[in-house]
Amino acid sequence: MENNKHVTYISYLKVDELLELQQPLSDGPEHDELLFITIHQVYELWFKQLLHESSALQQALESGSSHRALALLGRMRTIMKTCVSQLDILETMTPLQFNSFRARLSSSSGFQSAQFREFEAVLGRRDQAGASAEKSTGMGMAEHLIPGSPARARVEAAMSRGSIWDSALHYFHSRKPMPSSVLERDVSVQWQADSDVQQVLLEIHRNDPEAAMVAEAMVDLDEGLQEWRYRHVKMVERTIGKKMGTGGSSGVGYLASTLFNPVFPDLWEIRSQF
Repeated sequence: MENNKHVTYISYLKVDELLELQQPLSDGPEHDELLFITIHQVYELWFKQLLHESSALQQALESGSSHRALALLGRMRTIMKTCVSQLDILETMTPLQFNSFRARLSSSSGFQSAQFREFEAVLGRRDQAGASAEKSTGMGMAEHLIPGSPARARVEAAMSRGSIWDSALHYFHSRKPMPSSVLERDVSVQWQADSDVQQVLLEIHRNDPEAAMVAEAMVDLDEGLQEWRYRHVKMVERTIGKKMGTGGSSGVGYLASTLFNPVFPDLWEIRSQF
């Protein structure tokens, strides 16, 4: 308790250390490089928070706590909205302003964001997802991360354990039985939409309002991720056009290939069956 008397706003939040982390590399430095660094560092903080919330969400779903799951899904959706809105700030930087320091980025790329790759895996994406799109670019989910690095290990671990969708399947099973094959599946393999699961989900929507609210909150989160992808694509296209992305990626071409790929496909498939 004695030490708490010396805690201040600055010491608790490590403000001095935080403000030392923005280190532009350009000569001068170029005015807009600080904005670029700040935006992306803030994204990494939000990705950390999304992973934190995801872990709690899986626990809530697997324990059958609808109210806790709804609260967490709502928070995650709001964080995704914040991530999207930050692109408005980034788009105040013109292509000329970005190109004034772009060469300094060298081989660095957003594809190297281990936390976002981990978040995709936690949602349910596996290397097999989007394999046709990645075949031409050579970009698996962990490929841009250094082999043997802790970052790559975290992404690979997330791909090998049950996803949020797997936790949701157990939650829905607790409300209305799912096929046993669904619950016993290999969670390291990309989930494919399942007509039997969709029939269960339809019954839940018709007869279990509480569980239906959880399902709809998951659709909200999925839609938020798709919104983020779309805005990200348009921001990159607006900034660098069709040029190759940093780190050797295909830039807009690859990003566009990730659009309209829901992470919870069954929740979208049932829309036409109500």
